[in-house]
Amino acid sequence: MMQKFLVFFAVCLLAVEPAITASADSASASELAGLWQAKRRFDPDVRGTLLVTQSGDVFLAELAGRRVPVKITGNAVSFELANGKEGEFHGTFDTTHEHIGGHWLQQVRVDSGIRFASPVSLTKSGPNQWRGLVTPADDVMTFYLMVQAKDDGSVSAFLRNPERNLGRLRYRASSIERDGDRLKLLAEPDDAGKRAVLAEGQFHREPDTLTFFLDFGGSYDFTRVAAGEQSGFYPRGVPGATYRYAEPPQLDDGWPVASPEEVGLSRERIEAFVRKLIDTPIDSTIAQEDHAVLIARHGKLVLEEYFHGENREHPHDNRSAGKSVASDLFGAAMQAGQPLSTSAHVYAVMNGGRMPAGLEPRKQALTVEHLLTMSSGFDCDDNNDNSPGFEDRMWEQTGYPDFYQWTLALGMVRDPGAEMVYCSANPNLVGGIIARTTGRYLPAMFDELIARPLEIKRYYLPMSPTGDYTMTGGTRFLPRDFLKLAQVHLNGGSWKGHRVYSEEWSRRATTNYYESPAYKLKYGYLWWVTDYPYQGRTIRAYFASGNGGQISMGIPELDLAIVFHAGMYNDIGGRKATREYVPEFILPAVEN
Repeated sequence: MMQKFLVFFAVCLLAVEPAITASADSASASELAGLWQAKRRFDPDVRGTLLVTQSGDVFLAELAGRRVPVKITGNAVSFELANGKEGEFHGTFDTTHEHIGGHWLQQVRVDSGIRFASPVSLTKSGPNQWRGLVTPADDVMTFYLMVQAKDDGSVSAFLRNPERNLGRLRYRASSIERDGDRLKLLAEPDDAGKRAVLAEGQFHREPDTLTFFLDFGGSYDFTRVAAGEQSGFYPRGVPGATYRYAEPPQLDDGWPVASPEEVGLSRERIEAFVRKLIDTPIDSTIAQEDHAVLIARHGKLVLEEYFHGENREHPHDNRSAGKSVASDLFGAAMQAGQPLSTSAHVYAVMNGGRMPAGLEPRKQALTVEHLLTMSSGFDCDDNNDNSPGFEDRMWEQTGYPDFYQWTLALGMVRDPGAEMVYCSANPNLVGGIIARTTGRYLPAMFDELIARPLEIKRYYLPMSPTGDYTMTGGTRFLPRDFLKLAQVHLNGGSWKGHRVYSEEWSRRATTNYYESPAYKLKYGYLWWVTDYPYQGRTIRAYFASGNGGQISMGIPELDLAIVFHAGMYNDIGGRKATREYVPEFILPAVEN
């Protein structure tokens, strides 16, 4: 998804002190050897029970000790806290006024500088009273510090950060220096043999704590992890953890479950693959960090394993895998009878149905299909930091708070349809097309046409500064729900007998339209397409893909759906799942 947080880190950069050489006080630093961990929560205070009451024509909302008036316009229900700075609610009454369905837009998050919208359902709980629960997305940062005394007397150190991979991207430490109780994390030596200071801190003997000030979020108190103590640093909580396959639990999320043998998978190979992930050494800032792997075959969930403290109740950051949701929502809206068409001209739709006067020919020719296939021709390339349409520029600029207008104002550098160039502004504008054509609030449409049919009860939608659901990526699902995105396409557009989008739309979305030289992959309607060798033949796979290793994949010929989550953000290790795990470990486990 968006990389706005990386810009913040680049501004902060390294500590401003002159570069220094490593201290001779290595014996003192060696006393710090071991694993340390720190966690800071920036969670919003506004959460919990939401109560809406009516007295005559006056409606009031109560939430987290705040009490504000509610605006009622027809069946629309809305209110803000602190002019929106502490959050806002947008919903609607049903026809019986027994229920209010809507979304809570939480305050801006510390970790990314954006807001998320989450579903809220209020049910009538008494005369003129409706009650529901607001559960905003957690805003948490975790750091692990591994300190090791080496045989040559030196003391190494490195940081791991599962949420953003900042141990590699921002705080790439290689050693720690101690002077009494003062500490410094040092980078790798430069060409002159000097080490820049990444962070400074303090050692506290009582309690046994290391406090470091990090540019991101302030001070962090690291506590020592005792031998045998559980820690998310390790794939399964402790070093050398054993593994034995267990069938996933049957829950109320719509997934039937089965054993590998019941669906033609090798239990032995599946177990060997999971053991490989568990045995991955976490010995540097670039060590592979996988968070989850789920497998379903013939519509049944057969594998659900989590690593590094992740679990089925944690909505994972899916980054650009959320782009594929734009394609699915467009198809679902068409299935619901909305007057959408892939041949519709973008500038006419976004201008109320008429082509703007004096528009250049290439913009006049731009259609929705060009947006869906990333072949718009806009001067926009997310693989080029200098591109005017580079995603970070969209979030940084202030001239166009409306991201749709910002995108439409970009120049054209090629004819629409000439070439596929990866650009996050394209799927986001697809969302604009849906909203303009239908006149509907995008989160409400997503809930009605995707979430509820797929039995997705908990999710988080990233929102733009103007309160639009941004489809650049970042939609957060529970892992079992993320797997449904691939499964619905395997089902030809349906889930448990409910038609989400047409079989024809599913076929078009996962068909190869363009080759992407930058990624060495094929591209459909915001879904990636690739081929794998399997038992002497070639089989096709399609997948939603997000930075760091977020994958929801379907392989139609084998009726196989797979999810991967990982924390390898902006790291080549994020591509390991599709390039190594699937062809070398999962496909060989498919026996029939």
